[in-house]
Amino acid sequence: MWRYGAGVLSALLLVTAGVFVFRGGAQVEPPLPPPSPAPTEIAPLPPEPLAVPSATARTREQKRFDRYDKDRDGSITRDEYLASRRKAYAKLDANGDGRLSFDEWAVATTTKFAKADADRSASLDAKEFATTAVARKAAARCACPQPRGDADD
Repeated sequence: MWRYGAGVLSALLLVTAGVFVFRGGAQVEPPLPPPSPAPTEIAPLPPEPLAVPSATARTREQKRFDRYDKDRDGSITRDEYLASRRKAYAKLDANGDGRLSFDEWAVATTTKFAKADADRSASLDAKEFATTAVARKAAARCACPQPRGDADD
């Protein structure tokens, strides 16, 4: 019988200890200091050494639209939209029957893998995998002379 009493007493002690632990451990951090005031005096800008050509205001989406709109009439027809996909499909359709079989797709895919696997290990490391990326056209660079900074010669 005394075992039941000892169990009840130990349970009460654990509950009491839990209440103290949950109530007393939190600390409040002090608030952050206010931001420093902005300077009231603005330094003058240096004179412009060269006139920088302005870029066109065309967005990326407008450029993408123009790539699809082949006849430049301001709308994309179904044929214009599917033209790039037809070219990609035709590259995979080896026998030209208008149907892409799994074998035709597999040949193209395994050929691409074999070209990338330079060390013939049957697996691609990060350097080999990077060669499988789709080649994108490089962005046009400005051939304007760039202003020189304060470099020590």
